[in-house]
Amino acid sequence: MITRRTALAGTLLAAPALAYGQQMTKLKAGMVTGIDQIGLPIALERGFFEKQGLDVDIARPYATGVDALNALQAGESNIVQVGVPMIGAVVRGMDLVALANYSGKATARGSDATMALVARGDSGITRGNLASLKGKRIAASFGTINHLYILALLEKGRLTPADVTLVNTPPPDMTVALLAKGIDAFVGWDPWPIVALKDVPGAVEIIRGGDAIAYVGFNVGLRPWVATNGPTIEKFLVAVSEADQWMRKNPKPAAQVATRWIPGLKQEIAEAAMEFNIQQADRRLSANNYRAMHEALDRLHRLGFLRSTFDVNKHFEPKHMVKVMQDHPALFADLPAIPADAAIGPGFVFKP
Repeated sequence: MITRRTALAGTLLAAPALAYGQQMTKLKAGMVTGIDQIGLPIALERGFFEKQGLDVDIARPYATGVDALNALQAGESNIVQVGVPMIGAVVRGMDLVALANYSGKATARGSDATMALVARGDSGITRGNLASLKGKRIAASFGTINHLYILALLEKGRLTPADVTLVNTPPPDMTVALLAKGIDAFVGWDPWPIVALKDVPGAVEIIRGGDAIAYVGFNVGLRPWVATNGPTIEKFLVAVSEADQWMRKNPKPAAQVATRWIPGLKQEIAEAAMEFNIQQADRRLSANNYRAMHEALDRLHRLGFLRSTFDVNKHFEPKHMVKVMQDHPALFADLPAIPADAAIGPGFVFKP
């Protein structure tokens, strides 16, 4: 684990010092090696957790959300940042609760600016022509947001998963696989597509974003822990919301934070990725986020990747984030307002 004290060493904090002797609440958090996850360590480094009376330890970033959920189940973390892997875990019986977004948009149905498909220049895949994916070997991390993204792109190109060969690959290994010509292309979240464009000669970005999917990325906890830690959760959400706003206003310094948390990430790559990330750094919850989970669940089930579905209402607990939104409106003042037909409140029930 990376402790609060270790991560803050040598960092100038914006937060005021706590009163001497104030009791700190310990919390263990987990994240994945994606640029969209960086609000969590920003809250640590900038002192926003400490400002809320939280002593947070962050695990070394996991390769995928599946790994993060395994750590959550093992008790290594109390709260983690995951998206699509939450869906598969719930289907398999893990009682998870989504508390807020770490990435995505509360204001719109589509949000995938941090996702891209990158191909070798000699792969025969052409920019903007998704039908040219037919017959190709494409890397994706099964059960994650990039898996969902490639499935949506295939449908958009009027193809099926059977028309390509999907290769299960962790995001940090995708650039190497592309360079070694073991695959023709890969889908991934930033910074990995940007890394590949720089490190693989002739690599081409076939498509970025495109609102093929709505981003699914949540702060997630196990139900028993969520049920007994409401005040701590709200303090956590205030801190990461403040971190998100700081990141939106300071993308270059935020990119520098990312270089300390994603192994091997260079500043120029981080800065390029951060420009996409801040387009969907919105911690708020709305009906759009319920819809995002429902549509992801439906697509994965319809295409045969999940054996069953579930009621998404049972796996959201919005009251803590809604309270933060009501009590701290200044933290979201730089974001577009949530449309009235997507706003949620007490008693909200999502209907597909």
